[in-house]
Amino acid sequence: MYENYCKLRDLKGLKDSDVARISGITKSTFSDWKNGRSNPKNEKLKKIADCLGTTVDYLMTGKEQDKNERELTPKDERDIAKDLERIMEKLSSGEDGPASYNGEELDPEAAELFRDELLIALRRLKLINKEKYTPKKYKR
Repeated sequence: MYENYCKLRDLKGLKDSDVARISGITKSTFSDWKNGRSNPKNEKLKKIADCLGTTVDYLMTGKEQDKNERELTPKDERDIAKDLERIMEKLSSGEDGPASYNGEELDPEAAELFRDELLIALRRLKLINKEKYTPKKYKR
């Protein structure tokens, strides 16, 4: 964690004393982390992350998690897969026949590309709807 913190701190052009002043964490606490005498608690990690404009995940791992990975549950993924299959089934055998473009039936490669793009769109839509319709008391 401390290495990730140092990289971000240096990137922002800050010193430990600057981060300590902004976050309210003592310089001795930073020294303890650096020398391995203690590990940071969650509330202090959150203060540092806010100060440096990043996430606690990044401080701990050095990698940002994709928003989809953080917020879509296995149930959400199952729902998306069902919706995708239902839409693709309608396209391949709808009332008016299979989907076509300029009077020609979609070839399998084009259908697969469409499926991939539709999956991305359904995931985004699920995230937007979760944000829009989740009551504030359940939000992080």
